[in-house]
Amino acid sequence: MNPGLFVIAMWAAYAARIAFRTQSVKLAPVMKKLRHRLLPVTLLAFGSVSFAQAHGIAAPAQGGANVPPPARLVEPQRDGISLDEAVRRAESQYHARVVRTEVQDEDGRKVYVLKLLSDDGRVIQVRIDAATGRMR
Repeated sequence: MNPGLFVIAMWAAYAARIAFRTQSVKLAPVMKKLRHRLLPVTLLAFGSVSFAQAHGIAAPAQGGANVPPPARLVEPQRDGISLDEAVRRAESQYHARVVRTEVQDEDGRKVYVLKLLSDDGRVIQVRIDAATGRMR
């Protein structure tokens, strides 16, 4: 049970017991006792609860050889772009239609060679690096 809630429940029970004990008790002295005794205890309890919760939060791991990086900082490895993605990018950039595709190996790198036909009849040849997506 939360210590703060326990203190509030005890304070309410004490106040109810004092208030309903007898009808001849004046309310001012009772409230003065409550203010001087229970209010500081209640405030101290609430302060210690938040302090305990703040120290219960796990700290981020410090960097080091044996500590893996946090999952949110690790980006998934991509193999580059697909042929479909390359066609889409070329068609949108040159406002032309791809009529022929070819995949070549240049110095160990996969390159997409695309031939596009524009609306005015021009033939455009585009080379796209499959690993980076860079057009040449």
